[in-house]
Amino acid sequence: MKKINISDLNNNVFELISKDWGVVTVQSNNKVNGMTASWIQMGHLWNKNIVTVYVRPQRYTYSFMNDKDTFSVAFFDEKYRKELGYLGTKSGREFDKISECGMTTSLVDDTPIINEAKLVFVCKKLYVHDLKDEEFVSDEVKNESYPAKDFHRVFIGEITSVLVKD
Repeated sequence: MKKINISDLNNNVFELISKDWGVVTVQSNNKVNGMTASWIQMGHLWNKNIVTVYVRPQRYTYSFMNDKDTFSVAFFDEKYRKELGYLGTKSGREFDKISECGMTTSLVDDTPIINEAKLVFVCKKLYVHDLKDEEFVSDEVKNESYPAKDFHRVFIGEITSVLVKD
């Protein structure tokens, strides 16, 4: 992978997130874990380019995200759809699910990335917030998305590096 300037990107972020899915990858205590996520936002906030990811408390990745100051979000070609499904449904508590998918990781700026990705954003955590029952304006959204009241934690990270497949 090679680093590029964020201004050189010409991807449609809506297509990346909704169709290509993303994998949030983070390392804690020398263990790397990745989780497929489709609840991702990208934009400009606080005069910084940011990525926002949402992680439910029961996900194994949740404790990793709380422990570390950096994470990456990777996007993949369609040929990795099966692996992304696996990363989104299996827990990494008992085994290294990234290597189980035949994928490899490396560190960029002390942050794990998945080498098989076509695009990776390396992020430094700036802000964390828990979604709360009483803050929902739409009962429809709340009831459809959170019947078990397992509200996501929101992690906003500044994009510090952008990498693309060579």
